[in-house]
Amino acid sequence: MSITAEEKTRLMKEYGTKDGDTGSPEVQVAILTSRIATLTEHFKTHKKDNHSRRGLLKLVAQRRKLLDYLKGKEEKRYQDLIGRLGIRR
Repeated sequence: MSITAEEKTRLMKEYGTKDGDTGSPEVQVAILTSRIATLTEHFKTHKKDNHSRRGLLKLVAQRRKLLDYLKGKEEKRYQDLIGRLGIRR
């Protein structure tokens, strides 16, 4: 239930601030958002998979922490990122 290497590379190119950027909050949030979307689709057919649901909640909390960090650092980057990813908040 993880994303493929190609998907991760695409997200790094799209959201990275420079070439080979893997650590910026934008890239990390984009990768987490992709994994969250994959798990959300998984739960539509596997409603009783509570072990994976716990992992989903951890991913959502991790994304939230990164977004809070980015909002504290640079409000403009935060607003731009949630707009691009379509995250409501």
